[in-house]
Amino acid sequence: MRKKILITGGAGFLGSHLADKLLKDGHEVICLDNYFTGNKDNIIHLLDNPYFELIRHDVTMSFYIEVDEIYNLACPASPIQYQVNPIKTIKTSVAGALNMLGLAKRIKSKILQASTSEVYGDPEIHPQKENYWGHVNPIGFRACYDEGKRCAEALFMNYHRQNDVKIKIARIFNTYGPRMDPHDGRVVSNFIVQALKGHPLSIYGDGKQTRSFCYVDDLIDGLVRLMDTGDDFTGPVNIGNPGEFTILELAEKVIQMTNSGSKLVFEPLPEDDPIQRQPDITLAKSKLNWQPKIKLEQGLKHTIDYFRTIV
Repeated sequence: MRKKILITGGAGFLGSHLADKLLKDGHEVICLDNYFTGNKDNIIHLLDNPYFELIRHDVTMSFYIEVDEIYNLACPASPIQYQVNPIKTIKTSVAGALNMLGLAKRIKSKILQASTSEVYGDPEIHPQKENYWGHVNPIGFRACYDEGKRCAEALFMNYHRQNDVKIKIARIFNTYGPRMDPHDGRVVSNFIVQALKGHPLSIYGDGKQTRSFCYVDDLIDGLVRLMDTGDDFTGPVNIGNPGEFTILELAEKVIQMTNSGSKLVFEPLPEDDPIQRQPDITLAKSKLNWQPKIKLEQGLKHTIDYFRTIV
């Protein structure tokens, strides 16, 4: 059955890939974006599709439409982006969630919140399970994003408990792939752009901190599977790749795969930067029948090929 689906942040990195997937699956997609970090180039290939609609709108303002499902992805997602205007970031997470939950309540639609592994902060347990409450600095420079997303999760759960809104909460771990913003400051895009330009790769701290990298196609598959679960399962559920790599290992892999002569340069570690980040995806395996399929080398090849066309 063809569904009408709203994606907030639909011109962003993840939103545009989600639009591709939903259209391919035979649905109608309405993309909402204010282009604060989204880019029309990400969805320009969809503008001739009769089942795709693009609307410029800021989710901090009320919005009215009739749809079957809502994917709430709107929010700057990299430290450079979300610290440009931290108050705007908090408003997007909190007021945006309130507006979309109010819409879902009125029209009785299902709604998915794109939350984040940042709700775990600098974790004291490893790997991170969904029942871990996190270790977050509420007044640090990253708090505009971390605490905004934590508040959004609380709002989603309370709309579900108090108003019977059908919700899904996905905690997204580091994701990479084509259409990443080359200037967003994320480690994968940073390294690839620096390597392709022959510039030194910026390592923050000693590079021994770890991250887990999920290719965008795997991530989108997980979100759709979560949305398609029964109303009795709300999440939160971790969506990410449990393969763990140090930042140094990633840098060396990017240099090798780009055939770059770039060297490494070490810089101070940013405030509250987590030392370890790895999802426990046991819940996703059991409830969504999902686990990532694309290995880091395969995903990096696709991403490097994309960046060669824009750098």
